[in-house]
Amino acid sequence: MIELTRLNQKKIFINPDLVKSIEETPDTIISMVNGDQYLVLEKPPEIVEKIIDFRVSIVRRADNPSYLVKVAPQAEGA
Repeated sequence: MIELTRLNQKKIFINPDLVKSIEETPDTIISMVNGDQYLVLEKPPEIVEKIIDFRVSIVRRADNPSYLVKVAPQAEGA
């Protein structure tokens, strides 16, 4: 999920995999694949950067699964 700011200054988290389009009119409108639309303060380039950062974090976690799972220490003699 990425964090964005609505026009009323409230935070919203959206799933970037469901973003259909981002338009600046001059407010930024994010259209989702299900038809929902959100007006946000962030400009399109900033939103695209957040989406890229989100996807990079997924790849990093996939490359290092120990980051997600704590491995229990082995008992002596095991």
